[in-house]
Amino acid sequence: MAKMIDGKAIAAEVKAQVAQEVSQLKAQGITPGLAVVIVGDDPASRIYVNNKKKACETVGIYSEEYALPANASQAELLELVEKLNKAPEISGILVQSPLPRGLDEAALVEMIAPQKDVDAFHAYNVGKLTQGRQIFQPCTPAGVIELLRYSGIEISGKHCVVIGRSDIVGKPMALLLLQNNGTVTICHSKTRNLEEICSTADILVSAVGRAGFVTGAMVKPGAAVIDVGMNRDQEGKLCGDVVFSEADKTAGWITPVPGGVGPMTIAMLMKNTVTAAKLQNELL
Repeated sequence: MAKMIDGKAIAAEVKAQVAQEVSQLKAQGITPGLAVVIVGDDPASRIYVNNKKKACETVGIYSEEYALPANASQAELLELVEKLNKAPEISGILVQSPLPRGLDEAALVEMIAPQKDVDAFHAYNVGKLTQGRQIFQPCTPAGVIELLRYSGIEISGKHCVVIGRSDIVGKPMALLLLQNNGTVTICHSKTRNLEEICSTADILVSAVGRAGFVTGAMVKPGAAVIDVGMNRDQEGKLCGDVVFSEADKTAGWITPVPGGVGPMTIAMLMKNTVTAAKLQNELL
């Protein structure tokens, strides 16, 4: 049976460190601030936004929420982002995905000032990441790195397989593993011999968003299995990409869903918001 990687416990440790940094900044007259923009009434988005607001309260970050109706125009959103770019009390800006149809999410991301882009989605920050000179690390991939680090799982020299090539998780995940001296293979829907490749991974990260995609046969004995997926099974229960009951018998370490990567994403968002506050106050 694999060792469980407790994302909630590790996230609590990261947030405690962030809270300490926030306290130190406040002593210097600086209060980090996060603005979250949500458009429409997607239930999952509302849960995510509420969790982010709670995390801000926990660590002492000032937060503002901007809830716009689903029929909000692109021009309204761009105007709001520009206003937040200029607001001195706002260190970081986050536009919650997904946006309603008809809105250009990429254009909105590019409108966010790079020094306030705490999601690290802006092309400037993506470019910095590819060079290994990033100021902000994308929250979910950065959270995975912290999970591995806190669990004492060595990345250097290991074969790391990432399933998924999205801009949000797959690609930046591969880059961060490379920065930590992992040997990285990226797999996707066109990959041949997927099971064979995955079964050679010392660290297997799945971010495809398909319940039951990773079976026990795809897991190398003793491997660390990181499940980034957030899906619903046939009974409507929250689950990841990995067939947990199978992988748990073979893996050395495994993350649960929920309670694995999810809490870390929010913890790293808090960390990025503090970094943004330091950057804007010339403390970096």
